[in-house]
Amino acid sequence: MHIGDGIRSAMVSIASHKMRSFLTTIGIVIGVIAVVTMFSSVYALKNLINTNMERMGWNYSVIIAPSAASVNNANQRSAVKTKRRAAQNVNPVDLDDYYTLKNELNYKAIYGMVETNTLQRMGNEDNYITLKATENYFFTSKNYLLSQGRLFSPVETQEGLPVAILGYKYAQKYYPDREVLGETIVLGEHRFRIIGVLGSDQLNSSGGMNFNTWERDRELQAVYVPLKYGSYRFVTGKQVPMIYLQAHNAKAFEKMKAKARQILLARHNMYPNFTFMDIGAMMLNISTEIDNQMKKWNITLSAIASISLIVGGIGLFSTLLISIQERMTEIGIRKSIGATEQDIFLYFIFEAIVLSLIGAITGILIAWMLLSVIGNALKFPLYLPWAGVMLGIFFSLLIGFVSGLFPAIKAARIDPIKAIYYMD
Repeated sequence: MHIGDGIRSAMVSIASHKMRSFLTTIGIVIGVIAVVTMFSSVYALKNLINTNMERMGWNYSVIIAPSAASVNNANQRSAVKTKRRAAQNVNPVDLDDYYTLKNELNYKAIYGMVETNTLQRMGNEDNYITLKATENYFFTSKNYLLSQGRLFSPVETQEGLPVAILGYKYAQKYYPDREVLGETIVLGEHRFRIIGVLGSDQLNSSGGMNFNTWERDRELQAVYVPLKYGSYRFVTGKQVPMIYLQAHNAKAFEKMKAKARQILLARHNMYPNFTFMDIGAMMLNISTEIDNQMKKWNITLSAIASISLIVGGIGLFSTLLISIQERMTEIGIRKSIGATEQDIFLYFIFEAIVLSLIGAITGILIAWMLLSVIGNALKFPLYLPWAGVMLGIFFSLLIGFVSGLFPAIKAARIDPIKAIYYMD
């Protein structure tokens, strides 16, 4: 028997017993829905975590900050004298260092940050406001969008002009339902012209898992000014206490980090009065741990969901055994006109596999519709991963083959004479 003939015969048999075929495939359909849905939920959670890490600028990133030794050098009595003398002649990381890194490194994002608190008087009320001096890469890497106005222009960035971008929560608190672009804001001894207002935190308001909510909430309560303005007016010596660097990918990350260290050492008389907070490495470790946990969950959930497929396979096994009695005449006639045991075997095994495949495809389509409905209802992105689809199809075909194996062997070994006699 050719494979095509076997499949056609299986389809004819399935079509001639519609109700039986439908009831037989229900178990397979439910099992596939369970497998695909479980796999999809784990995949969606993993994808959400990785995407949000990237959108918050945590991946392939490093923060350059003053080292503890440079901050508390006076208390380091055990330090070597030459090292102490070198430290006295080395300035902290400053704006010139930042510009050198910005011009010489290959990066995806870079920004410095100078922060201070200042007093704002509005009416009879005094409030302490956080002022952050930075550049536009901060907003793009953190995924902060504008609701009004614009970001800093190149001229405002280069000249350190007194312009400000308001955080969303700051604007909501002090300027609710009010157009503030172009107005002047007074913060302590500083006066700024408002050029933009940040929008709400879309990263944590789009449904699903919230990330770093406390820090992002604090950032949206601040007021932002150009980095050069802050480095000249908020601190002494044009210091930039924090520099953020993000590479394009994992391969470029180590090169970027090594070159940044070389540049700073060369500019600081080879004295390391700075430290690298390797966020990228920490995030890589976290991502690896998440991947390992997700793999364990995939195995566990797939094993649980496969129970439904096994139950469906038992139903298929029982149906094929019963159908042998109904098809005794057919088996006897087929063998009497030349069909071999192999032909009968393939006839039954193909029917089992086709039934399983139909159940798998139906289950995948239903799972896809369920995931779409649930995802829209929960505002949580649920995907139909190819790995889950292939896993569902593979398990279905395997269950179909195993369930049909014994009935096919039993049908193939039936004596044609006994089969015809059984008819009588």
